Amino acid sequence: MVSLNLVMVFGLLLLIAVRGLGHFWPATVQSIELAESDGTVSTLLGSIVDEEKVSAARVRGRGDYVPEGVEIITRYLVKSGNRDIAGADFSWVNETDIKSRSIPLDAVVIERDEWGNFYGFLTEVKHSGNVVAAGDATWGELQKSIARKTELETQIHRIEKKEIGKINYAMERLRLREKALQLGGKNDPEVFQRLGRDRVELNSRYNEFNDELANLYAKAGRDSITVTTVTGQTVELPVAKLVRAFRPNKMDLGDKILHYGAKVWEFISEEPREANTEGGVFPAIFGTVLLVILMSVFVTPFGVIAAIYLREYAHQGLLTRTIRIAVNNLAGVPSIVYGVFGLGFFVYFLGGNIDQIFFPEALPAPTFGTPGILWSALTLAILTVPVVIVSTEEGLTRIPRAIREGSLALGATKAETLWRTVLPMATPAMMTGLILSIARAAGEVAPLMMVGVVKLAPSLPLDGNFPFLHVDRKFMHLGFHIYDVGFQSPNVEAARPLVYATALLLVILIVTLNIAAIRIRNQLREKYNAAES
Repeated sequence: MVSLNLVMVFGLLLLIAVRGLGHFWPATVQSIELAESDGTVSTLLGSIVDEEKVSAARVRGRGDYVPEGVEIITRYLVKSGNRDIAGADFSWVNETDIKSRSIPLDAVVIERDEWGNFYGFLTEVKHSGNVVAAGDATWGELQKSIARKTELETQIHRIEKKEIGKINYAMERLRLREKALQLGGKNDPEVFQRLGRDRVELNSRYNEFNDELANLYAKAGRDSITVTTVTGQTVELPVAKLVRAFRPNKMDLGDKILHYGAKVWEFISEEPREANTEGGVFPAIFGTVLLVILMSVFVTPFGVIAAIYLREYAHQGLLTRTIRIAVNNLAGVPSIVYGVFGLGFFVYFLGGNIDQIFFPEALPAPTFGTPGILWSALTLAILTVPVVIVSTEEGLTRIPRAIREGSLALGATKAETLWRTVLPMATPAMMTGLILSIARAAGEVAPLMMVGVVKLAPSLPLDGNFPFLHVDRKFMHLGFHIYDVGFQSPNVEAARPLVYATALLLVILIVTLNIAAIRIRNQLREKYNAAES
């Protein structure tokens, strides 16, 4: 049974890896001629991403033509892009409708910030409305235009996220400080004049950056390209809206590997776009790791202290046994119950009172009285603390009584014995509890939906603005990202491969965190085993 379980687990991981990682490989673009029911012929340009075999009766039931004598039909899922023109970028094609297929070498796939991919043929490259390249020179000129756009986009991102972001953050702090002074009845004219001067300086810097930003946007909007669809329709696309362009039918193996590496790196390091169906998942990776770290900081000391009290100090009677039973039962409570508790106690009660006492100037806009990563970490800490308590208590139980008595006989107090002898030897058991809690917390989604996780976070909880770690902010999480992309996406076919890729990434992340904790535990175990011998 163990072998069967291992085969099933590795088989599932292999399926997820193939479905997820295969999405980033540049697929061959085909030109497919289809016979229509009225006798005409239509042409479809795209990549075959999936296929299935269905019964002919099912196809006939939809009104499609099927030749007599055919019982099983192969259907192909073709990604043809051009959603802004055709209305959908995926379509199913019956094999019996295909008249011919070809592989045009000059077919271009263009990734865009909006409307998904464009499949067609490159005709012209324009700069400020003037044609600068046509024919064979268009491809090289397009790559130069995209490189210029990428460089300008980097500068725009730096100004918007860092420079203007810092100014907006400072302006908000000034506003809150002024309101706090007014609420406190402190109307010192000098203080308000100084705040006014700071605001004027910030506004001046903002206007400078805004002018620079407008100039960069103007430069980025000068280039455009003219492309044609397989049906002959001409479309002009601004280069500012393009991410990359490639010709998969002309790429050799080395080019495809480079393209594949760039796409995988984009998936890991970039922000999502197109309703989370394109781009990367870096904010979700960052949020997941930070959440697990904060949860570990909270759950470890509380779980260890509770276990020490139950094992070393509490009277072993009915009350202690009842507490142990309650702790064990808490491990079986559904996670959504913890989410409701976190929302009611942490967010509404604790966070609301914190806002009333420490942040009255920000009201009615809540600071801590709203879901955030701090409350998510505390909720998961409560969810996983029974695991840490039980593991630590078992580790304390396994330490021989003779070691405690020997320490006391040498003149150490009970506290010194506990701190210097017992706890170090129980550290591997504590790490075991932490490993189990990390494994559970990293994959939890239901409670997080109520206490802090969001579909798309405008900024990371960690940035360059004081106090740098903003535990009141909402965050993205890989588990919730899987749920959102898989069940809430408006474009199911485009989202499906990213569900597999994100699931694989979450498994890798959890395994990495667990391996790191297991290595620390093994090192501690070897250290104290050597000390015992």
